[in-house]
Amino acid sequence: MKGVHLVRHPILGQHVAELRSKKTESRDFRWHLKEAARILLLEALAGAPVKSAFVETPLAKTKGLTLAMPVVLVAILRAGLGMVDGMAELLPDAILGHIGLFRDERTLKPVHYYSKIPNIAPGAWTFLVDPMLATGGSAVYAVDLLRKHGAKTVKMISLIASQAGVDILRKAHPNVDLYVAAVDKVLNDNGYIVPGLGDCGDRLFSTL
Repeated sequence: MKGVHLVRHPILGQHVAELRSKKTESRDFRWHLKEAARILLLEALAGAPVKSAFVETPLAKTKGLTLAMPVVLVAILRAGLGMVDGMAELLPDAILGHIGLFRDERTLKPVHYYSKIPNIAPGAWTFLVDPMLATGGSAVYAVDLLRKHGAKTVKMISLIASQAGVDILRKAHPNVDLYVAAVDKVLNDNGYIVPGLGDCGDRLFSTL
């Protein structure tokens, strides 16, 4: 599907398998999620614009490359925190933002309770980060919010998405590219992706 990048890398696949396993404890879950996030971000940045920069080695000057645009990483709380930490290690100069959303268990609609989003420069690449793209409601709401803060180029990074969530995001925001490690077919009546990996936030923060 156009705009949906299913990232296939054997190391990423191993991380996803460990994250899906109910035997994986929170400590290991955090590590696998962080490492998976780094791989997904590298893939999402593969086509980023770069500019030349001269650096001086111990022996001579030479030409190097650096990103030509600012990067903004925005986590959907709380599970998105488990991915942004690893991404920020790759890009220590990235600007960080947070959007607090939870899903109403009755309506499955997103409820907005917090946001701290920087003013986003027109040339910046903004990455919306949420491990699970389930119903798609939170993603659509968050992208709308980012647009209001000036984001022009928005990309979403998720670990696992439902097909329904992908379709809803693409319909609402066809210009938002999605980078994801797996797309699962089933979204159950409770809004959980099946087979998925369970409640990512609970597993990440050991609040099961």
